[in-house]
Amino acid sequence: MAGKNVGLFGPPGAGKGTQAAKLRELLNVPHISTGDMFRENLKNGTELGRKAQEYMSKGGLVPDEVTIAMVRDRLSRADVKGGFLLDGFPRNVAQAESLDKMLADIGLPLDHVVNISIADDEVMARLAKRATIEGRADDAKPETVKCRLDTYKAQSEPCLAYYRPKGVLRDIDGIGTIDEVFARISKVFA
Repeated sequence: MAGKNVGLFGPPGAGKGTQAAKLRELLNVPHISTGDMFRENLKNGTELGRKAQEYMSKGGLVPDEVTIAMVRDRLSRADVKGGFLLDGFPRNVAQAESLDKMLADIGLPLDHVVNISIADDEVMARLAKRATIEGRADDAKPETVKCRLDTYKAQSEPCLAYYRPKGVLRDIDGIGTIDEVFARISKVFA
């Protein structure tokens, strides 16, 4: 199977979480989610968790250096030697540059950046549907969804331009059933 060190990208509502679960099983690698890392560090009362909590309790974003330190710690564990699936990191070009450095330091390449691509109107429709089905308040207000989408475009989307010349970016059409999208993603690893 082609390289198993993978970053997963896509706007809110692209299906990253759904596809990550299927991809983790296909590749048999740990799914490394920044959200999970934050929760783990907070629950365990680590120094990084306490630093993150300082910002989060004030409604602020956790600074890059704290997030990067959490990712560095997670990527240093033995279970990633056979591959990993990064979800939610990097979120900006500075984090992408830091990821390249930390992977070089531990001798692991980033083999693929899988970008699940969907149009803005599809994002809005999917998140409205998810708000209804799952009761997710963060998806219920169109202005909140638009703000999240604008943030993705301003901060995370430039990472795609960063990775494209490196030859690791894999653009995947995110329209279709879960299985249709997964079949497209799976071809990356054939």
